[in-house]
Amino acid sequence: MNFQISTISNFQITYMKFFIDTANLAQIKEAHELGILDGVTTNPSLMAKEGIKGEAAIMKHYETICEMVDGDVSAEVLSTDFAGMVEEGKKFAAIHPNIVVKVPMIKDGIKALKWFSENGIKTNCTLVFSAGQAILAAKAGATYVSPFIGRIDDSSWDGIQLIEQISHIYTLQGFKTEILAASIRNALHIVRCAEAGADVCTCPLDSILGLLKHPLTDIGLAKFLEDAKKM
Repeated sequence: MNFQISTISNFQITYMKFFIDTANLAQIKEAHELGILDGVTTNPSLMAKEGIKGEAAIMKHYETICEMVDGDVSAEVLSTDFAGMVEEGKKFAAIHPNIVVKVPMIKDGIKALKWFSENGIKTNCTLVFSAGQAILAAKAGATYVSPFIGRIDDSSWDGIQLIEQISHIYTLQGFKTEILAASIRNALHIVRCAEAGADVCTCPLDSILGLLKHPLTDIGLAKFLEDAKKM
């Protein structure tokens, strides 16, 4: 009996986290109100889509997002050289403790990941398309690695298979980096990422809401409501 209690107490339950991939405050609020939102990812394209321009406005927008969400918020650097990425990353990290500096998978990006890791700044290595890149990111101490599964599918490769491969390697090697599945196109992608071992799934609000939909649910609810009128 004592052995069973000890085993259960040491067992750690984990689950796939849901991040929303947007800079739209209304969508972030809606996802948060669902009660399942764990974080936010953004990029320059998403910022531009919301009309957020200029360093001061971008910094303020990130601050607003961090105040709305109790979880990690990825802020992407624009520089492609080591010094520039570090400088931008330090500014982002100073905004809020939940900020995660998003760094591209390039040579200087790996150097920056290592620097951020050694200086206590969380990172998200983005634009990952191979297991080799995922290994480098993990070795450099990335908090998250973001395989772009939708874009991989567009190239006639299997994005979900890459998630499975990275998950297998990380488990074997004991890497602590979390797999953040990105470029999610639909609700089925989310389900398959969960099956493949992704730690996090980041996607548009529509994909999250797509998980709610099933024709039999609609039919069943309509039947219940119709029967209720007869009571």
